[in-house]
Amino acid sequence: MGYFKGAWAGVCLLALMACGATGGTGTSTPDGAAPAASRAAQPNIVVVMLDDFSMDLVQTMRSVQQMRKAGASYPHSFVTDSLCCVSRSSFFTGQYPHQTGVRTNTSNKGTSTLGGWLAYDTHGNPERAFNVRLQEAGYSTGFVGKFLNEYEWSPGRALPPVVPGWTTFSTVFGSAYDGWDFASTTLVDQRLRLVQHPAPPASASNGVKDKAYAGAVIGDKAMDFVAANEAAGAPYFLEVALYAPHNRTNPEGHYAGDPLFPPMFRDRTGKRSCGRVACRKLSVDDLPGFADPRKDNRPRLPNGKRARAWNTTRTLPAAAAVRDLRDRARMAQSADRLVKRILASVGPNTYVVLTSDNGFHLGQNGMGRGKGTPYDTDVRVPLLVTGPGVVPGARQEVTSNIDLAPTFEELAGLAPAPYRSGLSLVPTFADPRLVRQSHAFLEHTQQTLTGNDPDAAFSGAELDRIPSFTAVRSRTALLARFDLDPRPGRVTWGYEYYSYKRDRFERRNTFATRKQAPEVAALMAKLTAFDGCQEVGDQPVSEACRVVRQ
Repeated sequence: MGYFKGAWAGVCLLALMACGATGGTGTSTPDGAAPAASRAAQPNIVVVMLDDFSMDLVQTMRSVQQMRKAGASYPHSFVTDSLCCVSRSSFFTGQYPHQTGVRTNTSNKGTSTLGGWLAYDTHGNPERAFNVRLQEAGYSTGFVGKFLNEYEWSPGRALPPVVPGWTTFSTVFGSAYDGWDFASTTLVDQRLRLVQHPAPPASASNGVKDKAYAGAVIGDKAMDFVAANEAAGAPYFLEVALYAPHNRTNPEGHYAGDPLFPPMFRDRTGKRSCGRVACRKLSVDDLPGFADPRKDNRPRLPNGKRARAWNTTRTLPAAAAVRDLRDRARMAQSADRLVKRILASVGPNTYVVLTSDNGFHLGQNGMGRGKGTPYDTDVRVPLLVTGPGVVPGARQEVTSNIDLAPTFEELAGLAPAPYRSGLSLVPTFADPRLVRQSHAFLEHTQQTLTGNDPDAAFSGAELDRIPSFTAVRSRTALLARFDLDPRPGRVTWGYEYYSYKRDRFERRNTFATRKQAPEVAALMAKLTAFDGCQEVGDQPVSEACRVVRQ
């Protein structure tokens, strides 16, 4: 289903690109034609990966509006799990967490292979990542920015191992969460070399400080790669992984007065420091579900009786939510400017993709600040694509971040690897009305956050309380099945069902109501079918496990 073999992949790509040659913003030429030479060439691909970017920030970014007008937008785009390392592992491999073996952000200080870089590497994911196949197909492959949790360096430690499949690898280590004073790498003769980025003194001008900001350094490295490779003959792939708008991780900011979400200094003041929307206009009204009572969200046992409530943390106060929302919008502006620079710099044979590893909540559903839930705030992310042959408009296809790996492979003229669980989105580029998938599946493993988890600093208690769950999401509904018994070998299922037909958020759990019974039964059947999809590693995915998303 949707997998193109051998020459057919090239035919599909040629047909797509024949729809129209585009400029950097993906706008078709008037006659819809492109020279035969450009149609036959492997396209370039640039992916901008944001960190913890929530949908409430979309309205603040001019680049998002530009990409919406020029290309494809996917309003029903979800991630397999709303945790950084888990989601990014699925992005690289096109596989669910149970297939990658990456279930949490960290490895519990090296004593477990449940999460982090250790789990990613131990389970063979580096070799299965799409960039390996793109490099083998002749692509110059570049990575700049945040990689995976615990792929780290600190003074006195050796550098981590070289990751296969990258021609250029400039990972920026986790000290960049605070905005300044961090280290990165370069790749020379397939050996990592360390690059230090010291922070300017507090007495330096704001302009000098902004040049040393993590987002600015990552952006400059990315633009250098784009400029060099646009001028070269070989096709290229680049991932730009920004830290914005993730919170800092230390109790105090690098500079006195730095907010929890530290933006560049140029974006800290002014009427338009929040971008397209004036900061004063951003309020809890932009956070659907804020202050909604959580009593009616309590899970239900299979027989419909109330189960134990897991959402018991303190609700984020309104003043803190508004402050954080505005600071996150300010952080997003450095990313916005970079995306616009990329769009203006790439040629007509380059696709540009904008997305995020997961969402983020700020007090919605009676919660604090954080992620990890199956709720819309956490699992729905932006996905926008511009490039040759991409017809502008919103798609109704339900997508998951596991769909991007096979998409990049098909664009490169490759048949997606048989162990990819995702489905290439390339056919939807030229046909906005095409709908093949109407469901996405989510997996989450309960964790106890360790001190080296960047999410432990300000939302650790809340994340610890989110039970393991499997969930299925459609355009208009969510069914989540929680394991409410954390003891090994014990299971107590608790269900939450929400309809989005009238509400933009999870207003009330209606799992046990008769009116919703047909919809619940249909999604329950999807969950049961997904339970049977147990392929791991490089095992080929069965056709049944792809059909289940229809």
